[in-house]
Amino acid sequence: MNKRPVILVVDDEVSNIEILSAALEDDYDICFATSAEEVYDLLRNVMPDLVLLDVLMPGTNGYEVCKHIKADSLLADIPIIFTTALGHEGAELEGLSLGAIDYIAKPISPAIVQARVRNHLELKRMRDQLATLAVTDALTGLGNRRQLEQSLARETARLSVGGGNLSVIILDIDFFKRFNDLYGHMIGDRCIVQVAATLHRAARRAADVTVRYGGEEFACVLPDIGYQEAMEIAETISMRVSALGIPHDASDTAPFVTVSLGVATASCTMDIPPGAWINAADRQLYLAKNAGRNRVIGREFSHAELREYVVML
Repeated sequence: MNKRPVILVVDDEVSNIEILSAALEDDYDICFATSAEEVYDLLRNVMPDLVLLDVLMPGTNGYEVCKHIKADSLLADIPIIFTTALGHEGAELEGLSLGAIDYIAKPISPAIVQARVRNHLELKRMRDQLATLAVTDALTGLGNRRQLEQSLARETARLSVGGGNLSVIILDIDFFKRFNDLYGHMIGDRCIVQVAATLHRAARRAADVTVRYGGEEFACVLPDIGYQEAMEIAETISMRVSALGIPHDASDTAPFVTVSLGVATASCTMDIPPGAWINAADRQLYLAKNAGRNRVIGREFSHAELREYVVML
């Protein structure tokens, strides 16, 4: 069953919230806020598909709330429709110039609200589909390097608020160039797809992100995962890839396909850029390869230790 879109209604007048909820609740899940402060608390927790935002509110007005949303990279793509009794052209122009997608005048017409919300949610659905295609690896269906960068930026920003842990795994198929040379690129692609599926099953939480990082290189972003659990996940990936039993007569480590993995874990702070985790995990992968491949090497980094990998960016 498809999840229903979530709409956040923001208005300091409860009667307006009731009108909008009555018009939309048959087709959407509705949450509401009556002040800017409530909006900020709700947005990151709920991540609505669309916001209906009143302009005239006590304290922080709707324009300021819109600026706040559009300035946040995690929230900026949420469509905002202003609802207001201000009918002059200047007010509408100001709202649209701040990034709102539409402007609905009060008193509210339920039929107009329903039509505009439906149209804008359909446009958002199509934009989301295009965005998904842009960050998806065509061969494996995993994310691509762009998604890796976006996920790291999002999770490091979120986890920095409370100093939460982030773990990153980088893995590489051992002697894959030899595999391609021996069996051909078609069989090589099939091998990559099988490894990708194994990786995706091992990183099973909704918050986990698995990507094809390069040709035969993959990555996992594991938010709120400590070092020991990250190492266990990496070991599971290694064992499951070996268990596939894909023949590899050109490997120096085993008669079947194996992987080498590097793991990096650290708590997030605002002054450490996302790429530091990639550099740190990549270094552990390098050590795993130098130690003979077909193994996992990882490390839990302190703040000072992780900073050493910033200079590599």
